[in-house]
Amino acid sequence: MEFSWLDYSAFVIFIATVIFISLYASRKQESTEDYFLAGRGLSLWLIGFSLIASNISTEHFVGMAGEGFGMGLAIASYEWIAAITLVFVALFLLPRFLKSGIYTIPEYLEYRFNATARAIMALYMMVAYVVVAIAAVLYSGALALNTVFGISLVKGIWLIGILAGAYTVYGGLKAVVWSDLLQGAALLIGGAIVTVLGFKAVGGVGVFLENSADKLHTILPADHPTMPWTILLAGIWIPNIFYWGLNQFITQRTLGAKSLAEGQRGIILAAWIKLLIPFIIIFPGIMAFQLFGSEIPHADQAYPFMIKKILPAGLRGIMFAALFGAVMSSLDSMLNSAATIFTIDLYKRYLRPHAEPRRLILIGRIMTGVFVIIGCLWAPYLAKFKGVFEYIQMVWGFVSPGIVAVFIFGLVIKKAPPLSAVGALILTVPVYGLCLRLMPGAFLNAMAVTVLVLWVYMTAVTLIKPLARPVELPVRTNINLTASRGAKVWGAITIAVTVALYVIFR
Repeated sequence: MEFSWLDYSAFVIFIATVIFISLYASRKQESTEDYFLAGRGLSLWLIGFSLIASNISTEHFVGMAGEGFGMGLAIASYEWIAAITLVFVALFLLPRFLKSGIYTIPEYLEYRFNATARAIMALYMMVAYVVVAIAAVLYSGALALNTVFGISLVKGIWLIGILAGAYTVYGGLKAVVWSDLLQGAALLIGGAIVTVLGFKAVGGVGVFLENSADKLHTILPADHPTMPWTILLAGIWIPNIFYWGLNQFITQRTLGAKSLAEGQRGIILAAWIKLLIPFIIIFPGIMAFQLFGSEIPHADQAYPFMIKKILPAGLRGIMFAALFGAVMSSLDSMLNSAATIFTIDLYKRYLRPHAEPRRLILIGRIMTGVFVIIGCLWAPYLAKFKGVFEYIQMVWGFVSPGIVAVFIFGLVIKKAPPLSAVGALILTVPVYGLCLRLMPGAFLNAMAVTVLVLWVYMTAVTLIKPLARPVELPVRTNINLTASRGAKVWGAITIAVTVALYVIFR
């Protein structure tokens, strides 16, 4: 693909602007709260756009669009169920987390159960971030650059890792959320442009809907190998609750909210944007099947191939910047969150309990660099797997059912003892692995069974040896905990719109 001077200019100006604004906004950070939680001063706009930009990356533009190319709109369930899940997070989980004043999600487990539960979750999260999340974003980003711009896979991985790692090391969460705001906007605009041009290429919206009727269904037969309708009963809720409510990489920007009301508004804003995502990511994947199905050898190449074919000169640099920004906005969030977990949950908790803030910030920066290197070394091996999106969801299943089971059970059952949580977190890996082996088909159903098994175990332990008194966590924060008046109303509207979308595309 030949680049014009407009393409190069658009790319360079965009990347330079993002880095400059991010570093400028994150200057003068002296406390751990400044570096890891942006001083707990994030507004609804920063929270909402940062949640989306951190979530939507080339794993979506490559992996989810690839699933649209092969399977169709059914993969949109990850996005639309996420919208409902975000309402649950805003109204049920966020008030409890902000009240406890935590820096990390594993930290909450120590207050509710014990330090062992916290340590196990922290170790799970760090390993999963490196071998699943960080590596997948690096790989999918490099694959897109290779398909569209001819940059070799390994060079693309290191280029992305070095650039995103550099400003994350320096700026912490504040640099991350400001870069996310800019890159998230570019991402949505770029995706909308591709969708509009895609409609034009296939002959209009009517032609697209008519020719893709067999791929525009969200409800698939119960025997479908990946997305049967049965996952809507339980399975798909587990990765969504984990990802949006218990995943440090996502929840860290909500923990940095200036108030509970601002955090809830930001989360609801993100929920509304999630409803739109399938139309600018999955639709182009389906369009690619219509237009170039015989020319695309691998489903994960569908979206990059579309860009290569339908974007005119001048817009390529803009889309290049949007794709690059999508990668960096997710990667910087993952790196910052992984470093936060290591620094707060492991280093400060076990190695240097009385470490000064400057020391903790230094450790956070060092570990950010370490995670970049490890992720770049592991990312090329993901080429051996069938599809990057399925790889991410399936491998997260080894830890997410246990974390969801422990948090939900602990929040509802006040007398659940520490042994119930520690045992469930240990059992989640072998139980899920056994379910995958014994239940061929959708791995989401294996997640659901895993949670049920763990809840049975936790119930038995609680009945045998319950706590003498229910756990009531004290208030450990100075921020305003007054809930948003409109959050419940807008949350109900979000759920209603989601149900309507399922009815339309059933």
